[in-house]
Amino acid sequence: MARSIVVVALAGVMLACLLACAPYAEGAVSCGQVVSSLTPCVSYLRSGGALPGACCSGVRTLNKVAKTTPDRQAACSCMKQAAAAITGATTNTYAQGLPGKCGVHIPYNISPSTDCSKVK
Repeated sequence: MARSIVVVALAGVMLACLLACAPYAEGAVSCGQVVSSLTPCVSYLRSGGALPGACCSGVRTLNKVAKTTPDRQAACSCMKQAAAAITGATTNTYAQGLPGKCGVHIPYNISPSTDCSKVK
């Protein structure tokens, strides 16, 4: 149970970082918001399959609220913290394709190696 919560939080952090494109800044986007928005994506990020509608809704919401560079950097940092708890190459593969599957375009890859300080 505790591992599932950590996995969900990590997936949220990783996705938000890439979707919001925001590094370490004080902004309107909180880690709690990132995790909450992306929690419905965890099962997809772990094993693929059907993409829950609530997942794409969360992805689109984060993309809309992270308008400033500080917001995008903060979201990125939150996602990276959450992603650290998720293991397995499939998670990275599914995470990279998630924005496109949800109809959101972001100009960077969703990856644990993303440098949030360079997100604009």
